[in-house]
Amino acid sequence: MAQPFFRGVYVILPTPFDDRGNLDLEGLKRVVDFSIDCGSHGVVGPANASEAPYLSDAERRQVVEVTAKQTAGRVPYVAGITASCAPLAVEWAKHAEQSGADMVMAMPPFIQRASDNEIRAFYTAIGEATKLPVCIQNYQGPGGTPLSAPFMTGLVRDLPTVKYVKEETDFPGPMVTQLRELAGDNLKGVMGGKAGRHLLDEYRRGVCGTMPACEVADLHAKLWAELEAGSPEARETYRKLLPLLLFETSYGVAVYKEVLRRRGVIKSAYHRQSGGRVLDAGAQAELGAILADLAPMMNAKHKLVA
Repeated sequence: MAQPFFRGVYVILPTPFDDRGNLDLEGLKRVVDFSIDCGSHGVVGPANASEAPYLSDAERRQVVEVTAKQTAGRVPYVAGITASCAPLAVEWAKHAEQSGADMVMAMPPFIQRASDNEIRAFYTAIGEATKLPVCIQNYQGPGGTPLSAPFMTGLVRDLPTVKYVKEETDFPGPMVTQLRELAGDNLKGVMGGKAGRHLLDEYRRGVCGTMPACEVADLHAKLWAELEAGSPEARETYRKLLPLLLFETSYGVAVYKEVLRRRGVIKSAYHRQSGGRVLDAGAQAELGAILADLAPMMNAKHKLVA
């Protein structure tokens, strides 16, 4: 039986660059294939973990087009269309649909904090611009505008294609519960975020999946399968994953890319995102120790090579 749409592990694809910071589209193709090989139920990008704000418009179009083509219908593709205003998000939504995406996802407008009326108009415009389902990204971090459960309930109740939420604010578990209770059948699914750090609690509360970065997609897929099967092994898998997920909170995209490099998926761990931490010798050593503990659970085709 096929996996239901928007259920399971939908990984965010980091955007590979070469050592000079140029877009590496062949590397992106390998990241897509790696994610699917490792059991991902869907792929997502460009989003925050993809360094979307650090891509030019032309690069962003290339990322969407290459991802859609490389995914080739093997799993659903969710295109990130977050933008500073509705006209730009509408442009990205139309392009995503034309390129072959299966869903679009957007945070509320960023840079200047939008009013409730502006946010509602933003998602209304997206919904009118494309026939694709729309996912609200409820994000607490830089550039995010956290939305309340009652406000999102109004959106999923009133807007025909806005029926999904990715929840990644400070208290995701209670938010999932409140949102599902308020929205009822108007809401088709809530996807967890925050790298899956709260997944056991979120799963108990009824999330339809999780949306981490993809560098250990195989381990996230293993954990999800155990949760779906009601296996007691899920808690042990979660316990083993936590050191890496916590390490990511400090280093972010630098970790995603370094793990993918060590697994032979991309050639360079170069990242454009500013404000992050560089993996110095101490951090590299700690990451190596964490990955050594996880290596026995990794997909045999994508073991650590460096």
